[in-house]
Order: sequence, then C-alpha cells, then structure tokens
Amino acid sequence: MSRETKKTIKAVAKTILDGFEKHFTLFSEITAGAQARFERADWPAVQQASRDRIYYYAQRVDETVQILQTKFRIQHFSDENFQELKLRYVRLLLNHKQPQLAESYYNTVFCKLFHRSYYNNDNIFVRSSMSSEYLDFDDMVYHNYYPAKHGFRATIETILKSFNLENSFFDLKRDVRRIIHYLRQNLPARPHHANLNFYITILNSLFFRNKAAYIIGKAVNGHEVTPFIVPLLQNSRGEIYVDTILLDEREHSKIFSFSRAYFMAQTDVPSATVSFLQNMLPTKTSAEVYAAIGFHKQSKTAFYRDFLYHLNHSEDDLIIAPGIKGMVMMVFTLPSYPYVFKVIKDKFAPQKKGITRQTVIEKYQLVKQHDRVGRMADSMEYSDVALPRNRMTQELLDELFATCANSIEQEGDLILIKHLYIERRMQPLNLFISHANDQELEQVILDYGNAIRQMVAANIFPGDMLYKNFGVTRNKRVVFYDYDEVCYLTECRFRTIPASPFGEAVLSGGQWYSAQPNDVFPEEFEAFFCSHPRVREPFMKYHKELLDPQFWKQKQAAINSGVQENVFPYSIDRRFVNQKF
Repeated sequence: MSRETKKTIKAVAKTILDGFEKHFTLFSEITAGAQARFERADWPAVQQASRDRIYYYAQRVDETVQILQTKFRIQHFSDENFQELKLRYVRLLLNHKQPQLAESYYNTVFCKLFHRSYYNNDNIFVRSSMSSEYLDFDDMVYHNYYPAKHGFRATIETILKSFNLENSFFDLKRDVRRIIHYLRQNLPARPHHANLNFYITILNSLFFRNKAAYIIGKAVNGHEVTPFIVPLLQNSRGEIYVDTILLDEREHSKIFSFSRAYFMAQTDVPSATVSFLQNMLPTKTSAEVYAAIGFHKQSKTAFYRDFLYHLNHSEDDLIIAPGIKGMVMMVFTLPSYPYVFKVIKDKFAPQKKGITRQTVIEKYQLVKQHDRVGRMADSMEYSDVALPRNRMTQELLDELFATCANSIEQEGDLILIKHLYIERRMQPLNLFISHANDQELEQVILDYGNAIRQMVAANIFPGDMLYKNFGVTRNKRVVFYDYDEVCYLTECRFRTIPASPFGEAVLSGGQWYSAQPNDVFPEEFEAFFCSHPRVREPFMKYHKELLDPQFWKQKQAAINSGVQENVFPYSIDRRFVNQKF
C-alpha cells in the first residue's frame, strides 16, 4: 500500500469521526436545552425539539457521505483499503468517550457507500472493538450523597436543589416530608436504620420528557439496593413540586416503556448512563435503554447484534405471527425472541383504498416523532436485512414471496428483505379477549378505552380501532401498533349521523349520508367497539362517551386552544396528591 493511499485512508477515517463528533455535539446541545424549555414551560418547543433531534443523525450521515464522495475517491477502495480504514478508525477511538456510538456511525456511513457483500467484521463493526467499562472514570455520570454526614432530611433537600432549576419550589420542606414519609411506609428497612455504607447515587442529568423532569437514582444501604425515580412537575405559576417517588421496578419499566417518547438527558458517556439504567431496569435490553434516551442508531446496532447472537444460539424457525393477517403488513416472528418483523405488502386489501406504500412509511415516521403517551409501540426501521433461508418455515417463505415479492430477494442461502420494521411482540388484543375471564376482560376493555383517550389527548386519531390492531404487553397494558390510518386528531371532522329521510334506508342497512375522506362518525364505532356480546357491557360502562361526536370535538377544541393534557406514565394512585400524609 502506497504512502499516498495510507494518507488518504487516514483522512477518510478522520472525516468520518469528524462527522460523528459534529452530530454528537449538536445532539448534546439540543438535549441540554431541555432544562430551559422545561423551566419556561414551553411545551410546544419541547415537542418541536424532540421531533428535530430524531433527524439529526441522518442529516450528519448524508453530509459525511457527500464529503467522502466528492473529496476522496472512496468508491474505488479495495478490500485491503477497507480493512486499513477500519484499523485507522479504531486508533482514533482510543480514549474516546462515545466509542460504540462512533462505531455505529462508521457502519452507517460505510453501508451508505458500499455493497452489502462487504458487510462483515473485517470491514465494519459487526462486533464492537471497544470496551465500555470505566469510560466515565474521569467524568462520572452520577454523584454520591452520604446522609450519615449531613442527615437524611438535609440530603434529600440537597438532591432536589442540586439541578439548579431556575424555578423555585412551591414547598420544598413539604416535598421532603412527603418523600421521607413514603419511604418509611414502603421500604423494608427504614432510613434511620442505616448501614455503615448507606449512600444515595443520583444521575447527574435530569431526564426531561413532555411536561416532567425526572430525578433518577438508587439508595444503597448495606446489601439493600433500592432504585427510585422522582418526577418533578410545575403548577400553574411555574413553581416546582415533587409529584411522587417511585420504588417499584414495574413502574420504572413503564416510564422507560417502548411505547413512550424519548427522554432528553445530557450525558457525555452514554454507555455509562445506559449501564446505570440497566441495573435498575432488569427487563430492559441495552437496545431499549439507548432508544429511551434518544440514541436510536445505537439502539438498532445493539438490537441487531443481540438478534444475530440469538439466531446463532437457537434452533426454532421464523414463522408467520399468530393472529389475523394484516391488510397492509406481512408479519412474522421467531417464537424464542420477543419481537415481530413487519414487511409492507405489495398490494393492500381493498378496504385500504387510497393508502400507498409511501403513506405507510410516512405514518410510521409520524408516530416515531410524536409523543406516544405509552400507547403506541416504537418501531425500528431497517434496510437490506439478510436472514438465513433455512430458519424460515415454508409457509412463511411462500407468504413472503406471495405478498411482498417487491421487497424480497434470495441470495444463495439468504433471504434479503429490503425494508422492514421491528417491534416488541405483544399478544393481539382480540386473542387476549377470546381467552380472558370476566375480570381480565373488564380490566383490558377499561385499558383499551384509556389507550384511545390518551392517544386522543396527544392529538392522535388511531383510525382503525379494531381490537386486532392493539396488543397486550406483559404488564397487561393495551398498546396500539397498526399505523397505516393514523392521523392528527385536529385533521378529522367529527360528525353526527344525520337523520334518514327514509325510514326504510335504516332498515335495509343502506348509507343515506355522504362522507368526505376526513369525516368521522363516532356513532359508527359501536359496531366494532361492541362487536362481541361479552365486550359490550364493560365498554359501555367505562367508555360510552367515545360514541359521542361531542367528546371528540371537545378534545379537538382543547388541542387547538393550546391545552396539553397531563398523561402520567405511572399510576395516579402513586401521586402524592392522592395519598394521605
């Protein structure tokens, strides 16, 4: 390899890393601005910043690719050049605080430039080359507090004030008293029974999302470790108050759910923050935690590595997912892996008139950049995914080639899927209902209606609200996952069905009224909301108003007037305002 070639390779490696560092700087700047937006209670700006941040990564990648294509003749690199480029890049990552993220950026740029036949660990980072341990050795992502030195009450007050919020607390002393009272009532070992090594660890950054800021930490008392989350809210005067303290792992999991919007939390060492969070969220993968704090590409990298590892250490086959087949998506799954894979069909069912492939892609993007309020599943979007043919049932292969031929190619022993979405697997709501006892049915129908209400509060109209389009999580929470008809609530025109001029029109089942594309008649919902006799009673008990056009119009009016409802990611019973002190 000539000296000139080595020089070019070195410059290319530096250009890619420069692109990543520009991205991370801009990402960090918009994230750091979350505190000021919270302090001002500028909720529209909060939503806009969340949308903008999602696009930063792709914009920087496109910039880097353009520089490489115009400044260097990188498209003429040989296999030897690729391997040298990766080695040069690895050297640049020594002592870097975000090496795994930088590796993922390298992968993205490389895959934009070269054919997938080069996608192996010799050329890209199929496996990471860097350890993430102790990357925050000189810049810790958390701070320890020692109550034995200053007193438990004073320590809690110090923690609440440590984030230097410009807003004053409404009643800081009251908040401290409530926290202490709640801990004494709910911890097995009371704070005043402290071990010699009793201390409290707090992540340095507040976690901002929607109208709340969250303090995240853990209390260590001997061998007892108690993770906790403290939500901070504002009253109408902009004063801060502690809404509750959450000690239950299930509540923590809900707050970091795949069905919620992404946090804004400042960190220079993301791997250290993720490691801290994973210790308090044992059911969450690193991919899910990276996604929760906005590092979507690293989330996809972590997921894909885990999936490949699982494929290599399992024997079951990919199968068509249980449930009613989709009209727009072909869905399959690996039974031993808790995810589903969704491919857009070549042709849609006649009922989906007017919906195109591009429409579906745009709807999924709308959901990704919107507040999902814990009721819409997040999805990971992939291109050119190669799966082993011998791990697919013949039934699945036949279905893929019959319904998605334009998105499928066969390359030797591999099936290449050009474009797909991956989501957490849930039990379809219609299947859950068919096997539920009376108590389970009432609870799930209550939550189904609440899911619709909370999406509506976030200015989302689900469109197709059939039970088959919702899933039930392991925590029995109802989540929507079919987005081809989703739209903003404010785009709809909710109408009352006009009286029939001819009584026989009703009797014959004919439709005597005209409708425009955005017209919605809530009275028609009864046909599918109450399609099953067992469902009708609980639905009408809790959610009858969903059949009233006025309900929907009132929600529209509130949104248009700038009202942003509070949708709590934890049980309202946990709120201090609903407890006795």
